[in-house]
Amino acid sequence: MKHVKVLALTLALAAAPTAFAAGSMDGMDMKSTDMKPSAASQQAPHPVAAEVKNIDAKAGKVTLKHGPIENLGMPAMVMAFPVKDRASLKNFKDGDAVSVTFDKVNGAPTVVDMQRR
Repeated sequence: MKHVKVLALTLALAAAPTAFAAGSMDGMDMKSTDMKPSAASQQAPHPVAAEVKNIDAKAGKVTLKHGPIENLGMPAMVMAFPVKDRASLKNFKDGDAVSVTFDKVNGAPTVVDMQRR
């Protein structure tokens, strides 16, 4: 019987945070709540140094070895990105040093401008 009481108390304590979290927010003053977008989304896009690793003109994508993309909150890495202007890919080849501007297009990180350095 003692084990049943301990189990019941443990379950009650475990469920308590969930019960408080599910409470109504009616009457709460939300005016003082800071609801600003994240720092990454507040920054304007600016050019990032990169190297073209691969071009897939058919898919409209370019694989880049790039530095940090601050406006998207992304660290330096190698990644394939869709390109806003697919036709511009014909102006580049693997190994080109480029300056790339990234932004979100339809929610996805996208190359919006790419220039040879």
